[in-house]
Amino acid sequence: MTPTIAPAGAADLAPVLELLRRSKLPEAGFADHLAAALVARDGDRVVGSAALELYGSAALLRSVAVDERHRSQGLGRRLAEATLDLARARGVDRVYLLTDTAPRFFARLGFSETDRATVDSAVRESVEFRTACPASAICMMLHLSGVGQPANP
Repeated sequence: MTPTIAPAGAADLAPVLELLRRSKLPEAGFADHLAAALVARDGDRVVGSAALELYGSAALLRSVAVDERHRSQGLGRRLAEATLDLARARGVDRVYLLTDTAPRFFARLGFSETDRATVDSAVRESVEFRTACPASAICMMLHLSGVGQPANP
């Protein structure tokens, strides 16, 4: 059965936090952004997550996690793309993220490395930027305007 992706609800919080623990991803601040989170379900079991922290026209993509038994099947990509679609729908222009382990994965989605100093100031003040992720994490950014659109002549 292919997992389905849907908005996260209050009942998903505990299973997502457990998934983040198993995936060694930060839990801090996740509950505050549940309204902009997605989950992947296999039946009634949460097997994946992704979330946005929304800061006006900028956002932080966080908590992209897939249960070990569902990895290497494209679910992480589906979750990340669905979350980027949510960002577009919410009027976000720039999406940032921090990663220790998956820069190549995110580069395939169009993200590129950027200096933390260039990150939108509201995003830099997030819990993830200030305390949850180590300074060694790679900072990446994606401009959503024009992504997937034909280039102007």
